[in-house]
Amino acid sequence: MNCLYRTNIGTCSTIGADFRINFIDVPFRNSFYRAFIDAGSASSAIFVDFVSHDVLFCVLMAGPVSKSDFQYKYTFFLLIQIFSLYHVKLYLCHAKRFETMTKKKRPVIERENVVVKFVGDSGDGMQLTGGMFSDVAALVGNDLATFPDFPAEIRAPQNTIPGVSGFQVHMGSSKIYTTGDLVDVLVAMNPASLKANLKWARKGATIITDTDAFDEKAIEKAGYKQNPLNDKTLDGFHLIKAPITTMTKESLKELNIDNKTAERCKNMFALGMLFFIFNRDLKSSFKYFEKKFRKKPELIQINKIVLQAGHSYADTVEVIESVIQVSPAKMEKGRYRNITGNIATAWGLLAASEKSGRPLFLGSYPITPATEILMELALHKSLGAKVFQAEDEIAGICSAIGASYTGSLACTTTSGPGLSLKSEAIGLAVMTELPLVIVDVQRGGPSTGLPTKSEQSDLYQALFGRNGECPVIVVAASTSENCFYYAYMAAKLSLEHMTPCILLTDGYLGFGSTLFKIPKMADMPPITPPIAQPNDPDFKPYKRDPKTLVRKWALPGTEGLRHRVGGLEKENIVGTVSTDPMNHQIMVDLRAAKVEKVADFIPEQTVDGPEEGELLIVSWGGTFGAVHSAVKKMQEEGKKISHAHFHYIMPLPKNTGKILSKFKKILVCELNSGQFINYLRMNFPMPNFYQFNKVQALPFMINELTDKFNELLEEK
Repeated sequence: MNCLYRTNIGTCSTIGADFRINFIDVPFRNSFYRAFIDAGSASSAIFVDFVSHDVLFCVLMAGPVSKSDFQYKYTFFLLIQIFSLYHVKLYLCHAKRFETMTKKKRPVIERENVVVKFVGDSGDGMQLTGGMFSDVAALVGNDLATFPDFPAEIRAPQNTIPGVSGFQVHMGSSKIYTTGDLVDVLVAMNPASLKANLKWARKGATIITDTDAFDEKAIEKAGYKQNPLNDKTLDGFHLIKAPITTMTKESLKELNIDNKTAERCKNMFALGMLFFIFNRDLKSSFKYFEKKFRKKPELIQINKIVLQAGHSYADTVEVIESVIQVSPAKMEKGRYRNITGNIATAWGLLAASEKSGRPLFLGSYPITPATEILMELALHKSLGAKVFQAEDEIAGICSAIGASYTGSLACTTTSGPGLSLKSEAIGLAVMTELPLVIVDVQRGGPSTGLPTKSEQSDLYQALFGRNGECPVIVVAASTSENCFYYAYMAAKLSLEHMTPCILLTDGYLGFGSTLFKIPKMADMPPITPPIAQPNDPDFKPYKRDPKTLVRKWALPGTEGLRHRVGGLEKENIVGTVSTDPMNHQIMVDLRAAKVEKVADFIPEQTVDGPEEGELLIVSWGGTFGAVHSAVKKMQEEGKKISHAHFHYIMPLPKNTGKILSKFKKILVCELNSGQFINYLRMNFPMPNFYQFNKVQALPFMINELTDKFNELLEEK
């Protein structure tokens, strides 16, 4: 048979007839096929499918379809008159032959890792889309790291670059340490999102766009002079132009859905396309819809239809020449879940509460990017968590101090601006020597700064940001996953050493997610708070354990333990108010020495690579993934380079000085202007410190790190 036409999606002309071709969901023998043909002004329609180029249409003849059967019966409604009217030749076949002919075999490309980014307006549902995509990746066994990137405005101006919201997913068949530098697949739902993110797409990347969004007004607002889909802007990329909005509406046409509701579902159409490209099953997403919308069954149906429509569209469109396969990663046996850093932090605090036997109390004021910790803990009243949303930052921490005094594992969560407001109350907890966990999810500053962007710029504040001599323990998490473990350790150190502990995470960790192997509580280290026993004849409020310099925790109401606490200086041992100069010196020294002695109870610092040599890379907090990846890359190239990543900041591990002394050059990489390197210089005055800093509210990229490392190695 000769080919009568060849076409991509759009309008095709054939022997006097113009057909508009749209794709919909029509279940047929567990496959979904495909095109809806509307013949000009004709009032009737048929369901058909594109087939190989030697056949025009392949149609299964069957009985009529009622409206209720439209989405669910394995039948097609065919009106021969439409085709006979326009003299269109038809080819008929049986159902089995139909399925065989309509399936398109595409080559499968195996990839070790892939970076995908969904971008669009802040109301386009990119966070949900990226979250669902990453959840499916986790279910099939890929290791992954994700990062949501969204504007600070509640509702940013539509179709503008400041209003672009994105979600990046880096998934692979091996261990993933970063969210990826440049993206391999970019889904851009409008011109502004394309403009803002094109610089992050590697050459040759696949770019999927919603052509319906590229109208003249939107193109102009994005800063383009002409349509970037039609000029040379996207030369060098694999461009897939899809009328996503139109196809979404068409797929829901029979359900009589209003345009506004239909347009809100276009993110699911895009997600369906991605599921096809990455050879993903739709069942887990269908289960998600059934759970999320169980009280609104119509939304379950709508989202299923649109998701399947996007999948079917991608199966048919000819510009998608292959599918990508990312095999499962080899991981330890266990139960895993995709977890954000904020949720992991909340879980770590819950675990510490259970292990210590102390009830958990959180007193906090909502602030980006830390609010999700408060929200997560509020879900777990059944585990004994008590959550108080205070009227401001000061009330939040003061309520936590009160809870600590009564014997609770007391916590407060915040970000940089809130930490500054809490500084006086942190001093109160230091003076009273009560346990308190302060979680600072860092963001760009100063002042309100960049609420949804990440930095490491609160280190000085955590170390020194209080009046008087006021030392506290400072710990920093390095991945979304280990936010759990360092929240647990922050609580353990605070409870056992009777002093506040600041846990530093950041927006990159808090909002981002990684795979998390859920641990067994029996494997977690014990937490033993120094609780005073009733009627202890030797009890004194500030009598200390000589090994740790820790005082006993005398809970209110315990018989025989009445004592006084407060913000005024106390007399050593007996705890009465004192203004004696020598006593003040003693108490200041004791509080500082108590924090320094924590170094005896934390692990020694480790080095990845040779323990002495030419160049040591030092990092801390959320920069671990990028720095570790860059160092590994250079080590594989045979370069003599080592890496020390710090989690314990105050006090530093006992062997820190010994490690630093063994290297000719020490490069400290951090997302601030040099706070950790100056802290190291204070403690270890050495001439061989170098620094590499970035304050752009963006994470390090691996290539910029390796460039700097090579520069130092090549210097004589």
